[in-house]
Amino acid sequence: MIEPDPVTPGAVLLHLKVVPASSRDVVAGVLGSRLKIKVAAAPEKGRANAAVEALLAETLQIARADIALVKGETSPEKTVRIRGLSVEAVRQRLMV
Repeated sequence: MIEPDPVTPGAVLLHLKVVPASSRDVVAGVLGSRLKIKVAAAPEKGRANAAVEALLAETLQIARADIALVKGETSPEKTVRIRGLSVEAVRQRLMV
């Protein structure tokens, strides 16, 4: 679910299962080997991806610019790169 990024020093990769068009934006827990995130935005024109980035930035207390989608632009299974936090810091802030 959370691992050091082998390409970018000082960054981690977070594997997600995103559920768009939900009733609210929430980190919903762990689903298998992925973190489940629900967002109210529809999966069209990148709105759900933007909502995921905003929710993660708020939850992790980092700038949205420090979060980048690296895999799964049109898939519910996504991988994001988080810069500036360790694996342990991400775990603590997400409470997983």
